[in-house]
Amino acid sequence: MPTVEQNRANWTEHTWAGQGDEWSGLWGGTESLWWGSLLPRLHAFVPTETILEIAPGFGRATQYLKDLCQHLTVVDVTERCIDACKQRFSSSSNITYYVNDGKSLNMISDHSIDVVFSFDSLVHAEPDVIKAYLSQMRRILKPNGMGFIHHSNVGGIPPFIKKIPFIRRALDQGWRSEGMTARLFQRYCEQAELQCVGQEIINRITRYPLPHDCFSLFTLPYSPWARRYRAFTNLGFAYEAAYLAKQTRLYSKSSFRTEI
Repeated sequence: MPTVEQNRANWTEHTWAGQGDEWSGLWGGTESLWWGSLLPRLHAFVPTETILEIAPGFGRATQYLKDLCQHLTVVDVTERCIDACKQRFSSSSNITYYVNDGKSLNMISDHSIDVVFSFDSLVHAEPDVIKAYLSQMRRILKPNGMGFIHHSNVGGIPPFIKKIPFIRRALDQGWRSEGMTARLFQRYCEQAELQCVGQEIINRITRYPLPHDCFSLFTLPYSPWARRYRAFTNLGFAYEAAYLAKQTRLYSKSSFRTEI
């Protein structure tokens, strides 16, 4: 769990009341998430010519990515999400949209992508999905291409910890893949003749700082981004988000009430 079919059904039926912004509450909003946590991790690779976003949902990150490239391609297994993105970004002429089967990137041309990006969606994908996507990256990436994938690391948490009732409940609420790990991502990169150049193992829960997620960077072995593998475990990630939320409450435009 969850399978591709379960993901398609779940995100088709989801209310999407906040267009995906409902998952940015830890940061105090999506704007704070982007400028405070995501762009600092991506800034070395953008702006660029072409970006591929896998599983954009209702466009939470898409709204920023589209302005950082000449052409953005978004691919999602859920037709409802693609339709929502088409409507939301109807005034943007540099976006191409595809509904896929949850694993295939056959619609992407060879050596056409500078940056592959996915955040907060593939945490719900099982290892076979991650492996399938990575197996196609060597074909679609340009020689200087780079990938940033957010995926589950629940499989890397010791089983005896996951059996603790309150830990089990917290993990179940996140609906993450139980089998995916940071080490598996490295192995899949090796099998796909890619180089995993960095991983940041993170927590998304402040109350129980568990290493249940991972940001993975990968590239082609001969690209300018190739280097020796580097990694660290950041169990302060959720606290970073909470700190940004405090900043947002003080400094954001929305925090000021306009007097009339």
